[in-house]
Amino acid sequence: MSKITDSLPITIVSGFILTIIMVFVGQHTITGSLSMGPAVDVPMYVSFLDRWLHVISGVMWIGLLWYFNFVQIPVMPKVPDELKPGISKHIAPEALFWFRWGAMATIITGLLLALFSGYLFDALALRHGIGYGIWFGIIMWFNVWFIIWPSQKIALGMVDADPAAKPKAAARAKMFSRINTLLSIPMLYAMLGQMHGGFDF
Repeated sequence: MSKITDSLPITIVSGFILTIIMVFVGQHTITGSLSMGPAVDVPMYVSFLDRWLHVISGVMWIGLLWYFNFVQIPVMPKVPDELKPGISKHIAPEALFWFRWGAMATIITGLLLALFSGYLFDALALRHGIGYGIWFGIIMWFNVWFIIWPSQKIALGMVDADPAAKPKAAARAKMFSRINTLLSIPMLYAMLGQMHGGFDF
């Protein structure tokens, strides 16, 4: 088992392989064959796969957003000064990589899902409750790519900047990260509400 769990890429690939096995075993148990059933609705299945990737990406994005706000930001003042470079030079840049690309994957798969499902333009016009979630998601994505990430690059010393700019950049990144945490709560409600009875419009 350690051959699988010692490597993150092998762990992830194994998760996808297990998913495929689960689908075929489940189909065999239900239908008695290894097919996807007598007639697979391909557009519906593609939409489902996009939704699945949207959820996986969203877990990555919001999970790291909440990690930063519930763990890293509150704990950093308690970390001894000699240990802080380990976080700022190694952990934070790696976490920010997955954070921003998780945001990108979430927004792309989400917009595609809304387009494939036929409600993108109505949602953007706020004629569906899920539209609020889409707009909050777009604002959060914008904050990640155009405010938080550029500010973090300055704060963490990943780009050349005046030393006096680092505290301001860190404060700006923290403020917009907290704004995204605030927005994530109604965003998740809106995303789930439209499909599961949380909205009646």
